[in-house]
Amino acid sequence: MTWTAPEVDRPAPDLLAAEREMVTAYLTWHRTTFLRKCTGLTGQQLAERSVPPSALSLLGLIRHLAGVERVWFRLHFAGEDTEGPGREADFADLDPARAQQEYEQLVEGMRRSEEIVAKASLDDTFVYKGQTHSLRLVCFHVMQEYARHGGHADLIRERVDGTTGY
Repeated sequence: MTWTAPEVDRPAPDLLAAEREMVTAYLTWHRTTFLRKCTGLTGQQLAERSVPPSALSLLGLIRHLAGVERVWFRLHFAGEDTEGPGREADFADLDPARAQQEYEQLVEGMRRSEEIVAKASLDDTFVYKGQTHSLRLVCFHVMQEYARHGGHADLIRERVDGTTGY
């Protein structure tokens, strides 16, 4: 049986929530929106490139966003010693047979990031490249990554099978 990316529920954020709940809810909304762009696609479809000469693909975006989760929440904020490929590897050497594993790594990365955020204050800080950053900034940065790449995912998905929206 061929693996396909699963259906994903996307909870609606509370429009009147307090800051912390709103920030985390919208981050979840953007994460699940991206995953919904992948719903029902096979590994081969996820690995399809958008348009030559671009190397952009949904599988590459999955790998990239898994790295974003790992680097910003686990490595920089939580100080965990994590390893993973560099950004330049995100869109290279895509293996459709690894799509399920890559997808599950992203979902696990999201879950781990949510755990880290749940145990901290948005005002907690860390130093990166000589500048102090807050967890709030990290949440907004990662939300912005998903929003930007969600737009890319819209176009790639439409090219792969004609599906729009989601």
